[in-house]
Amino acid sequence: MTTLTQTFKIADSLREGTKYSFCPGCDHGVAIRLIAECIDEYNLRDKAILTASIGCSVTAYDFLDVDSIEAPHGRALAEATGAKRARPDKFVFTYQGDGDFASIGLAESMHAALRGEKLTAICINNTTYGMTGGQLGPTTLLGQITTTSPSGRNLEYYGYPIKIAEHIALCDGTAYSARVSLDTVPNIRKAKQAIKKAFEAQLNGLGFGFVEILSTCPTNWKMTPQQAHARVREQMMEVFKPGVYKDITENKEN
Repeated sequence: MTTLTQTFKIADSLREGTKYSFCPGCDHGVAIRLIAECIDEYNLRDKAILTASIGCSVTAYDFLDVDSIEAPHGRALAEATGAKRARPDKFVFTYQGDGDFASIGLAESMHAALRGEKLTAICINNTTYGMTGGQLGPTTLLGQITTTSPSGRNLEYYGYPIKIAEHIALCDGTAYSARVSLDTVPNIRKAKQAIKKAFEAQLNGLGFGFVEILSTCPTNWKMTPQQAHARVREQMMEVFKPGVYKDITENKEN
C-alpha cells in the first residue's frame, strides 16, 4: 500500500504557537493565512504595519507577526492614513469587519479611497456583527434574522444592504477593488490573487487597494460550517456578486 504525504509550509509571517481563537468554521483563519502568505511572497514582513479595530478582526495581530496598531471601532483607515503618511516607506494595511468598515467607519473608509491613500484594506463581510452578539449590520441581507432584527431585515425600516466593493470602486482614488469568497478551494485561490493585486496597488504607488471577502459566521447564523458555506454560495453571492470591480494595477480600468 502506498501512503501519500504532503508537507505544508507555515507562512513565516504567522506567529508560532498562537492558540486558534475563532469559532469553528469561521473563515477568518483562512483569510489571515492568505494575507500572511502574500506578506511573505512580497518580502514585506519587516516593513508591514497592520491596523485593525474592534470586532473579530482585531485578533489578527495575535496571528500576524508584523508591527500592529489597534484602532478604535471604525477608525482603522484613519490610523492607517496617519501611519502611511508618517512612514511612506512602510507597507500599511487594515484588516476589518463589514460593520467596522462600512457602518461606523464608512466615512473613514470612503474618504481614504477618495483621497487615493496608498493603503491596502481587507474587509471581511459575514453579514453580521459577529463578536458582539450577531446584531444587524450594514451588509445584513434582506429577510435575515439577527438579534436586533428578530423578524428579519425589513426593507422599509432598515433599507438595503451596502455593496461595499462596488462603492469603493466608484472612488476616483481607488486602484483596485474586488469581492471574493472562501467557500471552495478554487475561490480561496482567487481570493489570494485578489489580495496580491490589492498589495500591488500600494507597492506600485497607484492608489487605494481593497478586497471584500465573503465569509461565514456559523455561530451567529446558527449553522454548521457546511451549512454556512452553502449559505455563502446560495444567498450571499446572489446579492454580493464576486468579481473585480476596478483594476488599474496593469494600466487598465474595469
